[in-house]
Amino acid sequence: MIMFSHEFFVSFLAVTCLFGIPRASAAACEPIRIPLCKSMPWNMTKMPNHLHHSTQANAVLAIEQFEGLLGTQCSPDLLFFLCAMYAPICTIDFQHDPIKPCKSVCERAKCGCEPVMKRYNHTWPESLACEDLPVYDRGVCISPEAIVKAEGPDNPYYQDPSKCSPESTPDFPSDSHNVNCKGANNDRCKCKSVRLGLKTYLKSNYNYVIRARVKEIRSRNHDLSAIVEVKDILKSSLVNIPRDTVTLYYNSGCPCPPLTANDEYIIMGYENEERSRLLLIEGSIAQKWKDRMGRKVRRWDQSRGNSGRSNMRRSRH
Repeated sequence: MIMFSHEFFVSFLAVTCLFGIPRASAAACEPIRIPLCKSMPWNMTKMPNHLHHSTQANAVLAIEQFEGLLGTQCSPDLLFFLCAMYAPICTIDFQHDPIKPCKSVCERAKCGCEPVMKRYNHTWPESLACEDLPVYDRGVCISPEAIVKAEGPDNPYYQDPSKCSPESTPDFPSDSHNVNCKGANNDRCKCKSVRLGLKTYLKSNYNYVIRARVKEIRSRNHDLSAIVEVKDILKSSLVNIPRDTVTLYYNSGCPCPPLTANDEYIIMGYENEERSRLLLIEGSIAQKWKDRMGRKVRRWDQSRGNSGRSNMRRSRH
């Protein structure tokens, strides 16, 4: 049985009638046999999928290449997005064209995971481009939010919409620890603490390091961001950072690392060069500003630079 509520499909059918999407007279749904996608809140799919795999056996071989990326937990939307592409939901009412994931789901997955891919000299696959996917309010598409709002507390994707849904208050100032929001396992958001030291700093290879005062935590259309006033720039890469108010983008519904409005932090994170965005993703660090921490970071960067020059000299001999 497909795990969706009646209200969920009523909303889909309403959009279908509006845009005149035809129904197929004969097509067959089949049970999902792709191991990675058996945890999804649907259990029937249809081949060929959105990537033109004719069988689930072919799709399994293709989706397995993302297992390493999934292991990094770079985005909570990645598995949902991949399964919506490789094992699209199939229902009696939507067999002619399997439903695609919403553009926003793709963008969130890409925003969180492409910086990780770039560390290993990979980019987001063209076959998973977000540009051609439908927008939620202008076409039929599937997203975790639609399922979350349709199902009750027993659904593992459930969130309390009065506390977590940005649709009810488009720009609500989020609690700094987001204690009311629940993740995919129905747990409260828990941010992993990262102890900042020389080894962590060098290994993490942050794109930017700034001293900034937090103005607000903002949520709009399911995207969480921190609005900060940049006081000092200790390190930057390809994305220009003005000494002004800038936006730092989270890649999940949990604000990790947590920030509190009006406090001053040293913030270390990554960037999305393509969209000129500064990111707060898995492994990013935000700690209350202390002058000695700023001095440490400058020394670490000098040490890295001297080490790099020393290695270059040795390589010439």
